Amino acid sequence: MVLLLRTGLVMMRERLKTIMLVLLIVFFTGVSGYQLIEGWSTFDSLYMTVITLASVGLSEVHPLSAKGRIFNMVFILLGTGVLVCGVSTITAFIVEGEFTDVFRRKKMQNKINRLNGHYIVCGADQTGRYVIEELVKTKRDFVVIEKDIEKIEELELREILVVEGDATHNAILHTAGIEKAKGLIAALHSDADNILVVLTAKHLNACLRVISKAVEEESEQKIRMAGADGVVMPNFIGGMRMVSEMIRPSVVTFLDIMLRARDRTIRVEDVVIGDNSPFAGMTIEETGMSDKEGMTIVALKDVLRDSYIFNPAKTTVLAPHHTLVVMGDVGVISNFNNRAEPPQG
Repeated sequence: MVLLLRTGLVMMRERLKTIMLVLLIVFFTGVSGYQLIEGWSTFDSLYMTVITLASVGLSEVHPLSAKGRIFNMVFILLGTGVLVCGVSTITAFIVEGEFTDVFRRKKMQNKINRLNGHYIVCGADQTGRYVIEELVKTKRDFVVIEKDIEKIEELELREILVVEGDATHNAILHTAGIEKAKGLIAALHSDADNILVVLTAKHLNACLRVISKAVEEESEQKIRMAGADGVVMPNFIGGMRMVSEMIRPSVVTFLDIMLRARDRTIRVEDVVIGDNSPFAGMTIEETGMSDKEGMTIVALKDVLRDSYIFNPAKTTVLAPHHTLVVMGDVGVISNFNNRAEPPQG
């Protein structure tokens, strides 16, 4: 997008420069012509040039000679034509949206530059579309990278931040703010492209959490070797969903209600107890999470042991290597996530 913005601004400046140069040449020709042919002063020649080009119908400054009239006729035809062409070009540039588009993209890029701890979604087709919807519902900051102009326009209409370009290119990932991003989702059509995105992203930001789509089962290991923290296979997920509909319909119905509820957004989320977290050293009961309406603690993950305690007791003391898996309203969970973060400054 940065390249597009620069290109657009350069094109706009070049057009305006060309128009202004041509208009200056026309004015200089008019002033010089009246001075040389009629012997008028610079001011009188400039005044005659202006009223002639403006076609205001005012009388001549001084009576014109025969040569002066011939020059005046030619100057009116050519000068007025150039002036009309220049004004039409500037008007078309604004009316057709090019002027507005350049500054709209610049405004969007400024918003992207201000993001910190956001997510990057590579690809807005099929899988990527559902990723985008979930990030919107859960009110996460994110940027989409997409090449298809139609999809880009659809996203822009919804005021979703989007970068036009190839997600496998370093410059495009930089434009999306990969240095400050929290995570990246590679949801491109090709497994080869997803592998390249993972490699590039991890090279640019080693701390980035990267989740990638894999179409072919044999690609999963390759994508993990490229640096992906997680790999999701839509075909596998689809098969599991189909068999779950058959053998555990009540569970699937519950999950559908949770994911598709319109009045509120219910999700399973993490509450990370990091270093210097105010919750470290407190019991679950002391944090207030165990008794909070709209949220249920499902499990506690011990990162050091890579183990889970399901339905942990209220007296469990939290440590920096713990992560709580909770289910409930995303607004309520977000509040506790904010409280669990270390104090700023």
